[in-house]
Amino acid sequence: MNAYDIVRKSREKGRPTAQQYIDKMVEGFIELHGDRRFADDAAVIGGIGLIGGRPVTVIGIEKGADTKSKVARNFGCAHPEGYRKAVRLMKEAEKFHRPVLCFVDTSGAYCGISAEERGQSEAIATSIIDMIRLRTPALTLIIGEGGSGGALALSAADEVWITETSTYSVISPEGCASILWKDASKVAQAAECLKMTASDLLQLGAVERVIPEQGFSDEFYAGLKEQISAFLEEKCSVPADRLVEERYARFRKF
Repeated sequence: MNAYDIVRKSREKGRPTAQQYIDKMVEGFIELHGDRRFADDAAVIGGIGLIGGRPVTVIGIEKGADTKSKVARNFGCAHPEGYRKAVRLMKEAEKFHRPVLCFVDTSGAYCGISAEERGQSEAIATSIIDMIRLRTPALTLIIGEGGSGGALALSAADEVWITETSTYSVISPEGCASILWKDASKVAQAAECLKMTASDLLQLGAVERVIPEQGFSDEFYAGLKEQISAFLEEKCSVPADRLVEERYARFRKF
């Protein structure tokens, strides 16, 4: 597949969403709601559960599985209160020494007037800096689209993993083509230039691991859960000061 084929695959109807990953891998998940400031954003799922018997805080950007749920979830485009809810849950995880696991699947944060009025850029920036400073392990999985600051807000982790037909980019190829060439027909060329596929990102060092998808079978989820559990086991033994230093260094090198 070329880069734009992978872009289309990452957006494909029927692709597993964050909720499905949680249902398959997180035992006893309890969802927690609200940012304690404005509202509860349905585009961001957050709560507590177990992975391999270890308590974890789980945060996911949820696109929805059908038309009704996609509308309710705002197609995975989070408002400021979604990112503020995520920060609240991350800080709670830090307080109780729980690692944080994020699932990212979004074309980008919501860019409507209401989001701007409530401080969208500030909410994203705060989420990035607070996640980098988090004194507990953090892992992000990109499971579809990893679009712009809306994805980066939940990707300032110790490591970022990506499934093999997912993407991660500063802008969509459509947006890039319209800005650089003023020509929507250049979208495939833009996708190649952006180096947004899993293999490109691994070579660039923007992600640490590419996860083979195996048709999203039960074996896929079982294997991924085992990898996550092993990663969290390793990171939970690292002193908090070192976690923060290494996470900061990871982003400085970009």
